[in-house]
Amino acid sequence: MNILFVCTGNTCRSPMAEAILRAKRSGGEVKSAGIFAGKGEPMAENSRKVLDEVGLVLDHETTPIGEEILDWADLVLTMTDRHKQTLALQYPTHQDKYYTLKEYVLIEDEQWEKLKKLYTNFEEKRSKILRESMKDMEAEELDRRLMQELEDDIREIEELENKLPDINISDPFGGSVNVYRQTRDELENHINLLVKKIDQHNKE
Repeated sequence: MNILFVCTGNTCRSPMAEAILRAKRSGGEVKSAGIFAGKGEPMAENSRKVLDEVGLVLDHETTPIGEEILDWADLVLTMTDRHKQTLALQYPTHQDKYYTLKEYVLIEDEQWEKLKKLYTNFEEKRSKILRESMKDMEAEELDRRLMQELEDDIREIEELENKLPDINISDPFGGSVNVYRQTRDELENHINLLVKKIDQHNKE
């Protein structure tokens, strides 16, 4: 399995995740990229320092996200839900590969499938209302109808989301070495779970 980690600039979180997973996993390939990354820039100095503290070295140059690297990846793990949403909007043909790292390792498949189904049903119902009413209603009246018709769906989605863990990895950008250290440890904890999940899938 080819795994791609994605963050904003590919200088802090995603290269740290790449280095950690490379050290823990022998099979498959690992890369990282950034949604707003330039090309060929170095890793953040504090990222390099906190990796060096635990004996990890990564020869890293930043890589912008694009079709080629998304084609290469079997699994795309983002650092936040916003990164995932941006990928889904810009590169929708790869949507089935996108997860945040935390949701992939912390959320049971059944929970995630239920939430995806709720999102899909919500969007279908919303689109249907817009198609039926857009020509006949003023914007304010249309907004009222949407809220009225979708109230139960929104409540159900919110109730399920509130039961789920926080799915974002904290951004250390601009912080002290200690802040980067905390992010490194947060990444390592969840990458340990990722390795276990991959190993379990390989045995099945």
